[in-house]
Amino acid sequence: MATLALTPLVMIGEGWPDYALLDSGNGGKLERYGPYSFVRPDAQALWPPRLEAWDSDGEFIPGSDEDGGGRWNFPNPVPQLGWPLHWNDVKFTAQCTPFRHLGFFPDMAPVWDWMGERLEHALLPREGGDHRHDGVAAERGPRLRGEAQLLNLFGYTGVGSLALSQYGPVTHIDASKKSVAQARENAALAGMSDRPIRWIVDDAAKFAAREVRRGKRYDGIILDPPKFGRGPEGEVWRLEDHLAPLVRDCRALLDEGSNFLFLTVYAVRMSSLALAGLLDGIFADLPGTIEHGDLAVREQGEGGRLLPTAIFARWRNA
Repeated sequence: MATLALTPLVMIGEGWPDYALLDSGNGGKLERYGPYSFVRPDAQALWPPRLEAWDSDGEFIPGSDEDGGGRWNFPNPVPQLGWPLHWNDVKFTAQCTPFRHLGFFPDMAPVWDWMGERLEHALLPREGGDHRHDGVAAERGPRLRGEAQLLNLFGYTGVGSLALSQYGPVTHIDASKKSVAQARENAALAGMSDRPIRWIVDDAAKFAAREVRRGKRYDGIILDPPKFGRGPEGEVWRLEDHLAPLVRDCRALLDEGSNFLFLTVYAVRMSSLALAGLLDGIFADLPGTIEHGDLAVREQGEGGRLLPTAIFARWRNA
């Protein structure tokens, strides 16, 4: 039976050569994406900025609604078709989108690292009767059958799918044709077009339900749903109404030999403990641990503050 860990965790993105959180405060943040810097609103930056002034190449001006609408203002020239960035060995295109994003979510970097570490450990052969070289018993847990079978629901522009494809086949699902097309372009840009990834335009909930009926099984599932969205045929997604049925279908696609499910949620008025409670009820018959907490990005420099970005809950087997 899965154990629910009540103490929340914080998964911290520290930045890397092509990305940095330069400063935050007064309801906004200043970030660097490669050679360009941008100002975007962020309601969780309640403190005063550290820098006296923010010099940026672009600023997103939010509209009057709460659905992410608004417009970009560019004091300096920024390539409208995007520019290349790297995260580890994954190369992809960053671009200023109409919904204030830049084509990927940098706070997901520690999540991709966590998944990769788990899958790498699971792919290692057992040696010496489950003992490490120092004679201490190694952590017991699932071992993959050759390659991991991974499912990325609401996969967006594919950076996570590309990062995890080194461990085995990935099924990448997104309702947006434009996002899936960008994911394919990112794969080509990274020289990873030959990776075992299925790029599928589909409604995530409908796809998961069909996979359950087909009797499919996965070693790991990434679940990154929006607060509200529409499928390719006009299907309506509302997080409060549709998340629980989708998580139940995801549970049916996992078994005692599976490795993880990772659920992230943005821009909602709920606690990570609520997400953990949802997983606790649905994953009660599986071994392992259910954990929850915040994703955050650390400002660069000494004494950099943590800017929270999302809440998460995850199930891990052992």
